[in-house]
Amino acid sequence: MASATSLPPHLQRYVVDQDYGSYTPRDQSVWRHVMKRLKSHLEGRAHPTYLRGLDETGIGLDEIPRLETMNEKLAKLGWSCVGVRGFIPPAVFTEMQARCILAIAADIRSHKTIMYTPAPDIIHESAGHAPIIADAAYASYLKTVGEVGFKAIASAEDRALFEGIRNLSVVKEDPLATADDVQHAQNRLDAAAKSVRYVSESTRASRLYWWTAEYGMVGTVEQPRLYGAGLLSSIGEAQHCLTPEVRKLPLTVECANTAYDITRMQPQLFVAKDFKHLNDVLSDFKHSLAYIRGGDYGLDEALRSRAVNHLVLRKRGGEAIKSADKSAGAIEVTGEVREVHRAGKDTGPGLTASVIELAGPTMISTNGKCTEIPKRIDAVVLIGSERLPERGRFSMRLASGVEASGYVVDGPEVVDFRVWLHGRPVAVSTWAYVAVAEAIPSVAGGPADPQRWDEYFGPLDSFTAGNSENLARQRKADELPRELASLYSEVRTMRASKKTGQQGTLLGEKDRARLGQILEDSKKFGEETLLRDEVNELLQAN
Repeated sequence: MASATSLPPHLQRYVVDQDYGSYTPRDQSVWRHVMKRLKSHLEGRAHPTYLRGLDETGIGLDEIPRLETMNEKLAKLGWSCVGVRGFIPPAVFTEMQARCILAIAADIRSHKTIMYTPAPDIIHESAGHAPIIADAAYASYLKTVGEVGFKAIASAEDRALFEGIRNLSVVKEDPLATADDVQHAQNRLDAAAKSVRYVSESTRASRLYWWTAEYGMVGTVEQPRLYGAGLLSSIGEAQHCLTPEVRKLPLTVECANTAYDITRMQPQLFVAKDFKHLNDVLSDFKHSLAYIRGGDYGLDEALRSRAVNHLVLRKRGGEAIKSADKSAGAIEVTGEVREVHRAGKDTGPGLTASVIELAGPTMISTNGKCTEIPKRIDAVVLIGSERLPERGRFSMRLASGVEASGYVVDGPEVVDFRVWLHGRPVAVSTWAYVAVAEAIPSVAGGPADPQRWDEYFGPLDSFTAGNSENLARQRKADELPRELASLYSEVRTMRASKKTGQQGTLLGEKDRARLGQILEDSKKFGEETLLRDEVNELLQAN
C-alpha cells in the first residue's frame, strides 16, 4: 500500500494539506445536513456495504472527516487517501487510484449547492468513494479501472477539455463569481468541447468510470441499489436516480460509448449484476485498448492523439510479449508519434509499419524505469530483427525493405542517421534515439516513466494545484459574517454536549430559550435555512 509520503514527486505536487481549521462552522453544518439526509435515504437503497463501509473508512455523520483518521481505517483495507484541490488531471487521478490511493478533494460544497454540485468535494470523494472499498471485489475493480485509465491514450484536446471543466467547476463554486464569469467559463468549455476531433481511448475509459464508480447501480434493473460515488454523495441524485424519469439499463461494455454531462443530473444509469460483473466488463473493455492490442492499431491510436505516449518494443531474442502486462525486460520509447511509414506488407505480429518516428523530447526506458538520459531529440523505431552496434559506424538492410546507416554515439543515440524505404529516402532526424524491434506489443498513454519525464521536461498539463480553489475557499469564509458563524458554532456545541451527556439527555429550558433566540437572530441573515434546520432538529429531539 502506498501512502502520501511515499508518492513520487510528480504526484506529490498535487497533494495539499487538508487545513482542517479552515472549514467554517457552516461548512460543518453542510456536511452534517447532507450526510444525515443521505444516510436516512440510502438505508435499504444503497449497496449493503455502504453503511458499514462508512465506519470502516473513518467517516462519521456529524463532522467533516479528518484525512489522518480515514488513513488509519483505510490502511486495514490496503488503501490510503491524500488531500487534493478540486479536479486534478485524469492521468494523476488514475495513477493514484492504481496505487490504491483515493484523491480526496479537501474543499466542501457551498451551502447554496447543497443538493448537487458538479465540483469534486470532500462529501463526494470521501463519503461517496470510500465506503464501498470495504467490499473486496469492488476495491479490486477500483484499483484495476485506475490502471486501465492510466494506460489509455488521451488526445491533445482531452487536456483542453479537462482544463475547461475544472475552470467551470471552480467558478460555479465561487460565491463572488459574476454571471459574466460563469458565462465566460461555460463558453470556454463549449469551445474546448467543439475542438474534439474524435472519441479517444481516455474518453471511453472515463465514460466507463463515470457509469460505474461514479454513477453505478447494482442488482436488477427493476430493483437496483446504489454504489456510485455521485449517487451516494448527492441528495438530489440519490433521490432522482430511483424515479421513473431515469432509465435503468443493464451494464455492458457499450456504456463506454455513452457520453455524459457533468453539469446536470443523469438521464440514464447502468445496472451491474454484482461487483464481479464490473470486473468482467472491465476485462472486456481493456482488451479493446492500444496498450493490450499494440501493433498497427496502437500506432494509429497514438498517431492521431497528437500527445505523448510510449511504445513497448520486443527486440530480437526477447521473450514473446502478449501485452504490456507481461512485458518483462521490455524496452519502451516515449515521445509523440509523428509519422508511421508502412512497408506494404506484414513486418511483424499485427504490423505493417516499418519506420516509426517520434517527435522529441523522447525517453528510453525498461519496465517503466528510464535507462538513458531523456533528451530533446527525436526517436526512430525500425521494425526488424537486426541489432545496432554498441558504438561506431553501421549500415544495415532489414527484411521490411528498410535500409539505415549512421554513427552510434552510445547506446541508442545515433548521429548522421539516414533511412531509406524501398530505395527512397525517409526524412528522419539525423540525430535521434534509434531502436530496432521485431514487434510492438503495446502502445500506452503518457510517458513510461512519468517521474523522470517530469524531472526533465516538466508536467504534461498546465495544472497549478490549489490556486483557484484556495481563492474560492477563502471567499466562502469571507462571505460568512462573524456573528452568523458564531451562531452555527453555538448550535454545534449544544448538540455535542447533549450527545456526551454533559447537560443530560434533554435540553434545559435555558437552552431551549437560547435556541429560540438563535432562530430569531438568524432572520437578519435572510433565510439561512441550514441554521434553522439545525436548531429545529435539536428542539424537536427534546
